[in-house]
Amino acid sequence: MSESYLPSHEWARVEGGTVTIGLSVFAAGEVGEIIHVGLPKVGAVLRRGVACAEIESVKSVNDYYSPVDGEVVAVNPELAAHPEAVNQDPLGTGWFVKVKPAGADPLAGLLSAADYLAKTTA
Repeated sequence: MSESYLPSHEWARVEGGTVTIGLSVFAAGEVGEIIHVGLPKVGAVLRRGVACAEIESVKSVNDYYSPVDGEVVAVNPELAAHPEAVNQDPLGTGWFVKVKPAGADPLAGLLSAADYLAKTTA
């Protein structure tokens, strides 16, 4: 699995005909213990770089920006009861939504995993 990233710490991964999106490992560690994730509804249209969700931790409330354009086709049902999954496994069970991408190359223009890692460790 290879993720691509927005500079603001959101990731996207193509899986079949959809794109799964979530919060980076780095950001999940920085925001503190996540206690609530407010996700968009199935059918919502997302735009890259536009806030589409809210992450509430014991330290702060933060907007989550969509890394891709497209329509939400699935929402992670586990996050309502277990928002801590974002802290524990942000690239796995802590995913946010699955999106039907609007374009042929939904990850174009995003940072590669290596470029994102270099940015967060600089």
